[in-house]
Amino acid sequence: MEITEHIVSLSEEGRLLAAAAEQAGPGASVPTCPGWQIRHLLRHTGMVHRWAAGFLTEGHTTPQPDGGEPDLDGAELLDWFRAGHRHLVRSLEAAPGDLECWAFLPAPSPLAFWSRRQLHETTVHRVDAESALGGPLTTVGADRAADGIDELLTGFHARPRSRVRSSVPRTLRVRAVDWDAVWTVRISDEPPQAVRTSVTGGGKGPAADPDSGADRVDCELSGTAQGLYLTLWNRLPLAAVTLRGDRSVARLWTDNSAVT
Repeated sequence: MEITEHIVSLSEEGRLLAAAAEQAGPGASVPTCPGWQIRHLLRHTGMVHRWAAGFLTEGHTTPQPDGGEPDLDGAELLDWFRAGHRHLVRSLEAAPGDLECWAFLPAPSPLAFWSRRQLHETTVHRVDAESALGGPLTTVGADRAADGIDELLTGFHARPRSRVRSSVPRTLRVRAVDWDAVWTVRISDEPPQAVRTSVTGGGKGPAADPDSGADRVDCELSGTAQGLYLTLWNRLPLAAVTLRGDRSVARLWTDNSAVT
């Protein structure tokens, strides 16, 4: 996905989040975030939006503390969230392509990092807000879901702070059935190493045969890119995708992969 696509999608995801939160009400429980109510979700996501926008508008080249969560509730909290989301989108739209600022994952540029990161931050929390309504979730397109899987597997969990570890080396395969992408995640006592390959050779990464003997794995998760995206982010249960092989490897992921 391109930067402009990330920003356009971010704008829509924030509006959907606010709409779901308004419909559910501030006291509604958020099933995908045990212990949270909608008010906690809005305070957290709104804080992150303002924190991210600060790097874009002020050009900080080192980590900065967030501004904390506000003591707001009800309609005032919802207005505060919407204002912060609009400010983030406008900051991304106005930022120059050669912007220099801090980023915490590898990316082609800081602007590419922040547009992508805030899109997936907001998408996952939009799912949280919609989960409070108990109805169907707004669809995440396969291209965007695959991009989010990429960020999670090759970005977040490549960092030393990843808690997905195993004293016995294990291999997890993630296969999207509606997108030309397969991820192979090697889990050890070091940070996981994930490689994305293309089955047909037409997508990102080299062509590979995920069923060849050289690529045998302990466990495979397969499904739509959206199903995998939300399962890997622990927003859907493992039952939402097809599991083959050793279930304990999948549990190793779901029990230890929460990003904080």
